[in-house]
Amino acid sequence: MQLPRNPFKHALDGQTRYGCWAGFGTAYAAEILATTGFDWLLIDGEHAPNPVTAVLGQLQAVAPYDSAPVVRAVNHDPALIKRLLDIGTQTLMVPMVDTAEQAEALVRATRFPPHGIRGVGGGLTRATRWDAVPDYIETAHHELCLIVQVESPQGIDNVEAITAVEGVDAVFIGPADLSTGLGHIGNPGHPEVQAMIRRAFDAAQAAGKATGILAPAEQDARRYAEWGFDFIAVGIDISLLRQAALQTLERYKPGDSRATPSTTY
Repeated sequence: MQLPRNPFKHALDGQTRYGCWAGFGTAYAAEILATTGFDWLLIDGEHAPNPVTAVLGQLQAVAPYDSAPVVRAVNHDPALIKRLLDIGTQTLMVPMVDTAEQAEALVRATRFPPHGIRGVGGGLTRATRWDAVPDYIETAHHELCLIVQVESPQGIDNVEAITAVEGVDAVFIGPADLSTGLGHIGNPGHPEVQAMIRRAFDAAQAAGKATGILAPAEQDARRYAEWGFDFIAVGIDISLLRQAALQTLERYKPGDSRATPSTTY
């Protein structure tokens, strides 16, 4: 059997790809999202109730569809990264990357020796298709895509060094954490925040790395697409459900102001 192809990585071709956050933590909800036409889905293991077994179920549920899965880890733990890769994660997003040294450690966590520290699971793992991929150890990194999140003032200060790290494929900017860290809570459109987002984007472009961002507000998503972002999350499943429910209720109970979308993302 051949090494499975990473559809997300191969779709980073200069055209903006639109995705959605999958935060419900269930394979059923993720599969529904996968049928709607998003280019990619973020299975969130940081802020959503997604243990490794739940991530596995969602990877299996979306596998037959065209929406490419991206898995976000909760932290930089190499043992957790090993488990996520073993269950078949090929595109991994890691939050709160503030230095080039952290980025280098993450690259090592995704590589087998002698280039890294990833342990060998062999026939135990879905990633190898239970040993059906004969050269997995030698070739796995060809289809892996490592996305580091730069989402703090410190990360922006170091963004040129972070994007220069070999093995980092893409940079994802977190507007909520960045704006909060700068004291502009709930206001990712603040000029200071926007300037830092632009700096990160320019650094990644100069290094030949893809760039992504979360932007559920349409005016933000369109602006970032005009800049040239490669992948943009334009929805969050939990928020979409809540807003649809509130808007439906408001048709029968007018005046319910709770239907206003959140600006914190």
